Parts: sequence; structure tokens; C-alpha cells
Amino acid sequence: MARILVVDDDKAIQLITKLLLEREGHAVCCADDGSQALQVFRETAFDLLIVDIFMPGMDGLETMKMVHKQHPLTPVIVISGIATSSRTTAPDFLAMSTKLGAVCSLQKPFRSDALLAQVARGLASGGIRKPN
Repeated sequence: MARILVVDDDKAIQLITKLLLEREGHAVCCADDGSQALQVFRETAFDLLIVDIFMPGMDGLETMKMVHKQHPLTPVIVISGIATSSRTTAPDFLAMSTKLGAVCSLQKPFRSDALLAQVARGLASGGIRKPN
């Protein structure tokens, strides 16, 4: 199956995501932040990246940008716990992430079937992403 890197500063999200994906037969590696993710990407090829937007240090959007510089065809799924309600004045970071090259996005907490569907979609994308 696929090699997937999960990048999130929340250890519980890392563990749950890793277990779900491994149960589907994927090989999963985790990183705590964007800098660690870039180091892991230098050492290992991955078929898919799942990255949280809001992390200390390098955020998920910057991490995605840097990964795409090194590996432009790697599909990225962006996750975030920030609400995307129209009642907030904050930008919709999940929608923004797809405009910046993510194949899809998920709001935390997400259901396991939603995650698995997006992973399948990301892997099926063949690395095709929108230009920056």
C-alpha cells in the first residue's frame, strides 16, 4: 500500500490517524511539526502527506509549500481544528489550503470513514495538484 507521513503537534491525532491508516495496510510515519516533517521527507519518499495547519514553528501551509518544492507531485491532505463557520471573520484556512495545492482538506475532529475516503482520493489524484 502507500507510505504516508502524518504531521500534527497533537499526539492523539497522530496516534488515531496512524492506527486507522495502518489498519488499511498503509505504512505510516509521524512528525510533530513542519521542520521535522521536512527532515523525514529528505530521508524517505512518501506517497501522501497529511498535515495540520496550525502547529508551533512552521505551520502546515508553509510545510506543504516546502514539500512541494522538493516533491512537487506528492499529494497533500490538510487538516485543522479551526472552525470554518461563516460567522467568523477569520479566513477559511481549509479552503485556502486547497487553493494553495492540497488535494483536499478535513476539519478536526473527523470521522474515520471521511479520513479514509480523502486518503483514497489523495492517492488516486496521481500527484496532480493545482499550480501555486
